[in-house]
Amino acid sequence: MSFIRDMFMDKKKEIVLFSSTAIALYGYDQGMMSLVNTNYDYLNTMGIPEDDPLVGIIVSVFYIGCAVGSVLASLLADKAGRKPSIFACLATTAVGNLLMFISGLGYQQGARTVMFLGRIVMGLGAGGIDSVIPVYSSELNEEGGRGKALAQEFQANIFGLNMAFAINLGVTNALGKENQWSWRIPIICMQIYPVLLLSFIYRLPETPRWFVFHDRKEEAKAALADIYGEDEAKGKLEDLIKASEEESSHSVGYSDMLFPSGNSFHPTMVTVMGQVNQALTGYGAISVYGPQIFELLGFGVTTAEYLTQGNYISYFLLMTLAWMLIDRVGRRILMIVGAASLTVSFLILTVLGGLAMNSEKLGIPNLAVSVPGTVVLYIATGMFGIGWLSEIWLIPTEIFPSTSRAQGAAISVVIWGLANFAVTLLTPLGFNNLKYWLFLVIAITNLFAMWWTWIYSPETGGRSFEDNQKFFEDAKESGTWSVRKVDNGEYTHMPRGEKADGGNGESDPLLGHR
Repeated sequence: MSFIRDMFMDKKKEIVLFSSTAIALYGYDQGMMSLVNTNYDYLNTMGIPEDDPLVGIIVSVFYIGCAVGSVLASLLADKAGRKPSIFACLATTAVGNLLMFISGLGYQQGARTVMFLGRIVMGLGAGGIDSVIPVYSSELNEEGGRGKALAQEFQANIFGLNMAFAINLGVTNALGKENQWSWRIPIICMQIYPVLLLSFIYRLPETPRWFVFHDRKEEAKAALADIYGEDEAKGKLEDLIKASEEESSHSVGYSDMLFPSGNSFHPTMVTVMGQVNQALTGYGAISVYGPQIFELLGFGVTTAEYLTQGNYISYFLLMTLAWMLIDRVGRRILMIVGAASLTVSFLILTVLGGLAMNSEKLGIPNLAVSVPGTVVLYIATGMFGIGWLSEIWLIPTEIFPSTSRAQGAAISVVIWGLANFAVTLLTPLGFNNLKYWLFLVIAITNLFAMWWTWIYSPETGGRSFEDNQKFFEDAKESGTWSVRKVDNGEYTHMPRGEKADGGNGESDPLLGHR
């Protein structure tokens, strides 16, 4: 009881709890659709066969909604505030979820259209949440490990994934795949997230940074007092005002970010390629189509579903290593090691998948192939979580100035949405046509992600915004984006000495020095 009481008396803990729960909402959608896609009543209601590309299209249009929603939410977040934007996104998500739930409920004509609409509307809200929440969280976690805070929030994303799949698996086993409620119940249970968050958001402050940048200093001081107490509020307000004045010279617009002639084109491309490379790891598809992956390894449908749940539980537990390592080892090395591990894993899975498909011809027992394949897939999933889940959302909050951080996050979500739209759209086609060779394709795309990160992605951990901005300035002067050729490779690793211990880097406020 004391823990619960402390949680709701400590504003900083409330912020982490709120942000984590919001991020979990997206994970719930991934786990929810895994078994909805294979429900016979769902497929019949939508009027599509199991191997029809429309199965993937219904899943993937969610990401188009995310891309659009992220831009709208970032604009609202800059104009009206982070909190109003989050509120609007949560309400939109709830509406989209309800549309999904009622699609084909008591009727069939037009059911697919309503489902499409629900997926897009829910994507608008979820994309906005994924855009604004990392910014909101980073601006309210300015002291201490930024990476650890965001990695913990993304561990909650995997909790949502587990929760949805567990509910799905439970009702499917209880009611059967022919029952409409075995896919409608998991969908409507998602309402827990927006309803709880909407009822809780009034307790949270607007970010003092946003107040300062809109010349509302008294409200900024009140927000700081709410978070840190009256004694610290005055000093922190002075820091924010000073940082606001310093960063006003860094103000940029979308044109500066999206065109090669713009001052912020380089950090934008680091953000864009981070999201593209995360999609190329293939784990957006594996999260949504988990059971089908295990079926490729030779398991039956029911066993594949239970193994998928086990994989998600292992995923959640291994994410603990992500927030333990991200501020110690750095973002870049975790991404490189993660992509290398995934390349090797999927090469092994290609061989094992081929043996599983031809086990009868070769006289190989199924378990001799499927058990090692399961172990490799569990390890690969964990390595993705450690190396690629939270890093690519964290980096944009560290390389853009405060005046364009919301736009940077929006661009990140747009690319994430478009890339995952393509991946989730093409994955069912890959299952149907490539079979186990799909693993080889994913191995090759992971190899590309490793190469690009090694050459072009700077280490942003352990450094203040000013330090990270210096990398892009020096890269421009050097005429190269290769990290190893800028400042003698100083940005290939975490800073050594004083900054590595947090003296001036990771513990620095995102808005300026203390």
